Amino acid sequence: MLNSSSIARYKLSTYFKLCAAKAPIAALTLALLMSLSCGKRKPPLPPLERVLQHVEITGFQRGSQVILSWTMPAKNAPSGNFLHINRADIYRLAEPLSAPQTLSEEEFASRSTLVATLTIRESDFGSGTLNYTDTLEISRQAARLRYAIRLVNASGQKAGFSNFFLLEPTARVAGAPTSLSGSVTQDAIELAWRAPGANVDGSVPVSLLGYNIYRSASNKIPGKLLNKTPVTATNFDDEFFEFDKTLFYFVRAVSVGTGGEPVESSESNILEILPRDVFPPSPPGAITLAATPTTISIFFATNPEKDVTGYRLYRSESEDLDKSKWTLLTPQPITTSTYQDSKVESGKTYYYYVTALDRAGNVSEPSEVVSETVP
Repeated sequence: MLNSSSIARYKLSTYFKLCAAKAPIAALTLALLMSLSCGKRKPPLPPLERVLQHVEITGFQRGSQVILSWTMPAKNAPSGNFLHINRADIYRLAEPLSAPQTLSEEEFASRSTLVATLTIRESDFGSGTLNYTDTLEISRQAARLRYAIRLVNASGQKAGFSNFFLLEPTARVAGAPTSLSGSVTQDAIELAWRAPGANVDGSVPVSLLGYNIYRSASNKIPGKLLNKTPVTATNFDDEFFEFDKTLFYFVRAVSVGTGGEPVESSESNILEILPRDVFPPSPPGAITLAATPTTISIFFATNPEKDVTGYRLYRSESEDLDKSKWTLLTPQPITTSTYQDSKVESGKTYYYYVTALDRAGNVSEPSEVVSETVP
């Protein structure tokens, strides 16, 4: 019979035998792991770039058209990648005003109409803005329009819909102004046009708040609004222009939308004008003289024209002498409205007149002739 000490020695012996048996296996496993870790490491893979497949659209009514716009993603996926955007599909759903405002994508997809497909170019990315104009058949029956866009790859696989843009177009939008014309004066480009005769749905009287006038330096650049509030007359003076620079003008009528917001018509004809400065300044006025034994001082009022660059003073000892033969005292035009003539003799009478010059080289008519005798 084994005592307790014999049993303890037996367990210890068995433990050492098991350890000895497992040691080669552990060593082999460790060697295998070390051999695998000693191979050449590959560089870490870059994170996959995320290409947005969703845009946010907005829009507004102009005349009988709806102008949609959206901002494109910052970049496109590489060609061949299933995320590469190839086109944009534009959908529209006309629904009664009583229809619920909320609508699921599934319902919209089954009920909407594909109204346009736009090819997307690489130059459209970089967070650029794209636009689409949807021309409507305006009717007097009230309706709500719901628009959405889906981006599509070259294989025809479609991303999810954009947000829904909802619009209740108004039929009573004024037609476009016509016969826009203009004339150039010294101080303004004077524009005039004809009022629209009906609304875009053919109804009368015309729904008209006034007009917005736009100007651009190029027919390829959007026009800048010139008036702060709608102009109620059919004419407008543009006083802030520069001569010798081509300008483009157009006018839109302004009506009241279904929600009380202003809605513009389509634009009038585009008017191109190259204003030339052929307008001489007015003759200088209010000329006075003051004489001393050695000088005659000439004073006159500054011209009101903004483009006057200087003045020329002429003198003669005979009032009857042809003005083209008078002596020019200021070969270099003076920029002030005073002058001192020191080449005078006591007891003699001298006659003077003044002309004004502008930036374009136009010369005014002579001023009145004034005279003074040197004491």
